[in-house]
Amino acid sequence: MVMLRKFKALRPKKGLEKQVASPPYDVLSSEEAREMAQGNPYSFLHVIKPEIDLPPGTDLYAPEVYQKARENMEKFIQEGILIQEDKPRLYIYRQVMQGREQYGIVGCVSAEEYEKDLIKKHELTRKAKEEDRVKHIEATNAHAGPVFLTYKARENIDKLVAQEAAKEPLYDFVADDGVRHTVWGIDDEVAEKIIEEFSKVDCLYVADGHHRSASGTIVAQRRKAANPHHTGEEEYNYFLAVLFPHNQLKIMDYNRVVKDLNGHSSEELFQFLEEIFTVEEIGETPYRPQKKGEVGMYYNGQWYKLTFKPEKIDKDDPVNSLDTALLQNLVLRPFFGIDDPRTSDRIDFVGGIRGLEELKKRVDSGQYKVAFALYPTSIEELMRIADAGQVMPPKSTWFEPKLRSGLLIHRLD
Repeated sequence: MVMLRKFKALRPKKGLEKQVASPPYDVLSSEEAREMAQGNPYSFLHVIKPEIDLPPGTDLYAPEVYQKARENMEKFIQEGILIQEDKPRLYIYRQVMQGREQYGIVGCVSAEEYEKDLIKKHELTRKAKEEDRVKHIEATNAHAGPVFLTYKARENIDKLVAQEAAKEPLYDFVADDGVRHTVWGIDDEVAEKIIEEFSKVDCLYVADGHHRSASGTIVAQRRKAANPHHTGEEEYNYFLAVLFPHNQLKIMDYNRVVKDLNGHSSEELFQFLEEIFTVEEIGETPYRPQKKGEVGMYYNGQWYKLTFKPEKIDKDDPVNSLDTALLQNLVLRPFFGIDDPRTSDRIDFVGGIRGLEELKKRVDSGQYKVAFALYPTSIEELMRIADAGQVMPPKSTWFEPKLRSGLLIHRLD
């Protein structure tokens, strides 16, 4: 069963929601966040990217960064920018992007269930990033950004959500990127029905937010160990999440750019590729893969269509048959010498929201030598791998739209 829990949300004062709500902490650089928050003292970036209020070049993991996050959170509360709900609730969070809608339920989920793998992962986490989020949670005493979870769609839950979404929303605004965000508070009686329906759900899946869920669980473990009167009902035992049905979600491509040919020549590159792929020159028009097994490559001013040869794919292996895994195992590691893409400084990853022009731009700038455009991983592949207890290669999924931080915040006590 899945335990879904109501919480007393800390949320923006009515009328300030658009100014407060911000992209999540991990999709913006410090420079991008500083520019986005310029002239907007209410932006939640002041809490989740607090280095923007410190001198440029400040170490992102320095104690003063977390201290500034605490100060800014307290200031938002003291000045009435954020207000505290007087009773626990569940919420509906709808996002509309380019005409496509997705409806999530906002509540808290159990750190213990994360430990027991009832909340399933598909990516490895990095200790340094986990500890960064732990320090941020401890400094602000809050889960400032929700974890993006998904579940296998259930008609009964869909009907209850539709019933509540027909009512007057708490917030409804269009962000500067054109995505519409709408939030409803769920009636208590309906919330209890939704909680009951989730008790029949076998498991949840982390779609986006592996480090947030891991750090929320670490904080729960530490506070439990430090509390001689621990009961299991404390707020720290739960972390903030938005739960979406799997059939409403869209995964975009997550592409790669590589800095050099690892000492090889152009001739050697194409000789190598022709062993792995059927190679077709496209020309100057960007090539977006049309199906699984295809890769677009931009090199030396030209686009190429690369199709994996069938004998190179083990369709019975849920992980190694992924295009991201095939590219890593058959090309990036043996030819480019990129053994661990999570730590190598010779590769970078470009979310599909930035478009293929971003790949061309990076290569044409001379900063990178070659770009690879991939066909998106499917939500079914994600769930199949998580169910098998396996993990995907790094940067295999890019979900859009991103959840806004600062709309609904969970305080730990």
